[in-house]
Formats: sequence, C-alpha cells, structure tokens
Amino acid sequence: MTKIIVTAEVRPSEDESKVLAAIANFFDYEKISKEKRGDYTVVIVEESRTLKSLQKFHDALREEKILDVARKYLRRGISDNSISFMLHKQAAAIGVISFVDDERESPLGPISFYIEHKNPNEVVDWLAPRTAKGHPLWENKIPAD
Repeated sequence: MTKIIVTAEVRPSEDESKVLAAIANFFDYEKISKEKRGDYTVVIVEESRTLKSLQKFHDALREEKILDVARKYLRRGISDNSISFMLHKQAAAIGVISFVDDERESPLGPISFYIEHKNPNEVVDWLAPRTAKGHPLWENKIPAD
C-alpha cells in the first residue's frame, strides 16, 4: 500500500495560498488538512495513496535535468519501506526543485515529503533512474501502488 504525506508550515509572514501553490507545483493531493501548532504556526498536511500524485515531481526532475542529484537525495532518505526528503519552499513557489539537507536551509521552513511504499527502491528508480552523461539509462513504469 502506498501512502504519501507532504507537510509545510505556513509562517506568519506567508500567504497560505502561496504555500499551497508551491506544493501543488510538484504534488497532486487527494486529502488536505491543517493543524495549528503554537500561536501562529499552521501546518498544511496533504495526503495521497497513489504514486501518480508525484507525476509533476517526476516530470520536473527531467525538465530541470537533476536526476543524479535527486537520486542521491532520494536514496539517502530511504528507511525500511519509506522515503523522506525536503524541498526548499521558496524555490518550489517558483516551480524549481531544490533539495535541502536541513530545515534551516529553507528560511521559511521546507516542504517535507514522506513516501511509504512496499519497495522504495522501485520508487527511486521510477522518479530518478541512473544516468549516463546526464541522460536516463532507462525509464521505468510507475510502480504499482
């Protein structure tokens, strides 16, 4: 079974609709909720149960020609049956993928992705296959949910 959860904080200086748009540049959610943490922080939680919701992310990795970097970050984020990684929120707002290692690298907080799948390596191979001279060696079909 596949489960994808994407979260992002909405800081007091931010417009919630812009944070939603930043996430939507790379993720199509099925369910959305908001959680209040503390006096000001709102956390947007978007969920999906299908890898098809990551198709925009898949396509953007190829358009930006960052498959090697993406593969490194995705493989580093594998733990058991899941993959976790973070994107820079301000870059995502303008439709650019920029991975971050630490929350502090994204001043307004990152967009955090959590992908649960029976075979995370298949997901990585679909999203960011191995390359030669920057070109994918193969293109895998989307793994079954």
